[in-house]
Amino acid sequence: MKNSFQERFACERIRISGRRMQADAELPGEGRGEAGKSAATGRWLARPLRPPERSGKRGMMMPSRQTASEDAPARLVRAGGHAPVVLSCEHAANRIPERHAGLGIGDAVRQSHVAWDPGAAAVARHLAEALDAPLVESTVSRLVHDCNRPAASAEAMPEKSEIHEIPGNRNLSEAERARRAREVYQPFHALLAETIAAARQRCRRANAPALVTIHSFTPIYDARPRSVEIGILHDADSRLADAMLTTTSAHTPLKVARNAPYGPEDGVTHTLKRHALPLGLPNVMIEIRNDLIATPRQQADIARMLATWLSEALTRTDGAEKDIGKDDRAREGAAAGTLRRGAEAG
Repeated sequence: MKNSFQERFACERIRISGRRMQADAELPGEGRGEAGKSAATGRWLARPLRPPERSGKRGMMMPSRQTASEDAPARLVRAGGHAPVVLSCEHAANRIPERHAGLGIGDAVRQSHVAWDPGAAAVARHLAEALDAPLVESTVSRLVHDCNRPAASAEAMPEKSEIHEIPGNRNLSEAERARRAREVYQPFHALLAETIAAARQRCRRANAPALVTIHSFTPIYDARPRSVEIGILHDADSRLADAMLTTTSAHTPLKVARNAPYGPEDGVTHTLKRHALPLGLPNVMIEIRNDLIATPRQQADIARMLATWLSEALTRTDGAEKDIGKDDRAREGAAAGTLRRGAEAG
């Protein structure tokens, strides 16, 4: 029997992969290496994740199955993913290309949340593996150009971030801003658009794939502690966020909030607005407090939880997507009728 996740997207079955960090651990009642519905719960279960590959620095993941060279501004991870989901991590890296001379900041600032989203890339890569989904990630620090802000935004190349001055971003000329947009922002969004287009072609359904963006945030900002642990963010389309918030208690005891610690009014939904809303794709932005994903084990655990949570939420959006699809067809039919009448009148 097909599960509703398959039927809704008319797409190849989502393949949940990997191994648990402890080699002998298995899901209760489930054989290792199989993904599918639990006979006990009826829910789609993810296989455990394999241990993350590490570099010489603690907590850093090694690149895995990716496209593009190391100095490219954007990278596609798990290009052959078959899930009806595309993942995005706009603040995956803190690399500052040589020509920017480090932007005049010290290593402590470059390693902080000011320059990137610590832990987000590792979670996103684990999630890509768990869902068998393609992931587009930036390889350049948000301080050079924030890929989740349009080039015209002052926050795209901030002169100050929280309490930190960014000397290399002071008094930028229009030519320099345009160059950074060409070198960082445009390639990232071109790759994301291509990845979404390929997934739409593969899934052959108007409302697939879903776009999920992964971010992290600092526990303390401007000397104020943040109590929220996971933020579920959305813009005008709240279908997927609503489904996740409805099922929160079944997946995590963490404190979860809607549009927190940021919301659409803060400009953080730029990627969703650019790529998902115009196409009617389900979408959500997930913010994780970075002290919860500071170690490889935490990163894998959070990704495993998100994989099952997202799978259930995507299934729950089925009815909403069908209704929206009907509305879209009605609008398209009305528009076509208007064009015909206009042509006849001409």
